[in-house]
Amino acid sequence: MKTRTALSLVLVAGLAACANQPMRTPFSQDMLPAAVKVPAGHTVAMETAAAGDITYQCRAKKDMAGQFEWVFVGPDAGLKDRSGKVVGRYFGPPATWEGTDGSKVTATQVAVAPHGDANIPLQLVKANPAMGMGTMQGVTYIQRVATVGGIAPKAACAQANEGAKQIVQYQADYILYKSM
Repeated sequence: MKTRTALSLVLVAGLAACANQPMRTPFSQDMLPAAVKVPAGHTVAMETAAAGDITYQCRAKKDMAGQFEWVFVGPDAGLKDRSGKVVGRYFGPPATWEGTDGSKVTATQVAVAPHGDANIPLQLVKANPAMGMGTMQGVTYIQRVATVGGIAPKAACAQANEGAKQIVQYQADYILYKSM
């Protein structure tokens, strides 16, 4: 009888703890520009929050003698789920999302949409078949939303510093989709 009472108390305490947790609504594309919306027939498989760096390099502009620009080299960011647990990493090139289980997926850009002058654009990419079994298996599309920072440096880029690299910080949510 004591065991049953103790078990009941544990169950009640667990339910009470769940009741105090705010209900999280699933990600909605409703407020996104049409260009970066995932096509019908796909459902959210994982929502991640990324924080990390983007590297840029000062290079000569193609076919424009004497002109230089900051060129995107690649990202490096940790991925966490909505509870704050580390679930993987995003890096490149090529753009690669890797789960902590070792599975990974690369993707090809489909579209971008501006997200303010100080933030990298929103983005939609189509995933290539996953490598390895695990969380990335079956991912079809990935959206980059809620971007903060990450734009090319404002520092001068000229012949005097050609080849120089600058690292800027950024944050974004990556929403991973699978076919329904």
